[in-house]
Amino acid sequence: MLTVDYDRLGVRAGELLLDLGAGNGRHAYEAYRRGVRVVAVDFNHADMAECREMCAAMDAVGEAPAGGLAASAVGDGQMLPFPDTTFDHIIAAEVMEHIPDDEMAAAELARVLKPGGTIAVTVPAWLPEVVCWRLSDEYHAPKVVGGHVRIYTERELRRKLAAAGLEPGGSHQVHALHTPYWWLRCLVGPQEDTNPLVEAYHRLLVWDMMKAPLLTQVAERLLQPVLGKSLVLYARKPTAASVESRPVPASMEGHARVA
Repeated sequence: MLTVDYDRLGVRAGELLLDLGAGNGRHAYEAYRRGVRVVAVDFNHADMAECREMCAAMDAVGEAPAGGLAASAVGDGQMLPFPDTTFDHIIAAEVMEHIPDDEMAAAELARVLKPGGTIAVTVPAWLPEVVCWRLSDEYHAPKVVGGHVRIYTERELRRKLAAAGLEPGGSHQVHALHTPYWWLRCLVGPQEDTNPLVEAYHRLLVWDMMKAPLLTQVAERLLQPVLGKSLVLYARKPTAASVESRPVPASMEGHARVA
């Protein structure tokens, strides 16, 4: 399930893309399938190992066009292990709400993006997220691994990206049918994924993703502007941009490559 629109991001085969907060690699896989040279970065070692294995499997069965490349690294979004102006494009999907210093992370993203490059940042949309926080303290508790530490308005996200030297552009919301699912999970407990109601709704979402029936597609499109779970904001780095650089670490812990 993709959150970012690759056409709006302007991704083309052969370009270099950073997928920050890659998780299990959903955006990295799609980029690799398109022949992009993609680097997935996440704080979770297990996720990066799974990402490497999946990209290797894609390569083995010919699902990745010639010229593509997949690599992964365990890293911190507040101090990325890459030189200045490395990437043509960046995806930071559902990660900024987890990072303690999101302004530092925004500055790092701007630093490693090439002038003229584009970035897509996705965060939980304001209204669905406010309801989740009110239904469950555990959902956003700092002591919970992966917990959310802030709620964004679109205005705040635009301001922080602009302060980092980027030019925010268009936006949209997606995954409206996922919002009631997360409200339900917060109501019964975010970790209670075996609850019968949660399992039933999850089966509905899987059915929707696999079959894409007209009814749910129309409902999703109509509800997205209000109930879309994720806000997607696209931005561009000016061609004459100047961002603060810093020394790059000598090594990249957990780095791996799939040729």
